[in-house]
Amino acid sequence: MVKHHLPDEYLMAYSAGILSESFSLVVAAHVSLSDDSRARMEAYDAVGGAVLDSAPVANLSDGSLQATLDRIMGAPAGPSADEPIGQGAFPAPLQEYVGGDLDAVKWRSVGMGVKQAILKKDGSTSVRLLYIPKGMAMPDHSHGGLEMTLVLQGAYRDDDGEFHRGDIEVANDETQHTPVAFGPEDCICLTATDARLKFTSILPRLAQPFLQI
Repeated sequence: MVKHHLPDEYLMAYSAGILSESFSLVVAAHVSLSDDSRARMEAYDAVGGAVLDSAPVANLSDGSLQATLDRIMGAPAGPSADEPIGQGAFPAPLQEYVGGDLDAVKWRSVGMGVKQAILKKDGSTSVRLLYIPKGMAMPDHSHGGLEMTLVLQGAYRDDDGEFHRGDIEVANDETQHTPVAFGPEDCICLTATDARLKFTSILPRLAQPFLQI
């Protein structure tokens, strides 16, 4: 059962289409696992539709409709929160994004049994998969911006509580924590950030340029 849900401001931003691709992927994956977040997002979608219906009619030039349809058909498909959960560790929006489940991921070791796979990087914004062995603690760190972390397998705990499959943690520049994976399974998370992490100890800071996190 999902206990940590996404705050309304991010559901509204996703519904309005103003989140980056990296954060949209995390939101879509979380919403497909959380009945609560999915119901709230559908309400925001309905409100947005009502606002459009009540907006003044604008005069369009000839060919505007066809040009819009052509742009829609030519655009790459983004992550959709309407997809069913799917089979395996990954919910359907993530499976579609990576082209499969865990066996489709190209992991890269970052030491101490921890692995990562960067799915998208656009400037300072990125989204990646993290594989953390049970019992392993991530280095203590704070944040230079926003971070969303969705648990896909296993669990971790920090000062804000325990996070299991479907739970999402939103951290900002006021958050400092040391996530620790626990339980019978290794922990796999989907994480999006828009700024570099701020590690407390020297070794993670030295490795940071190579890890791109």
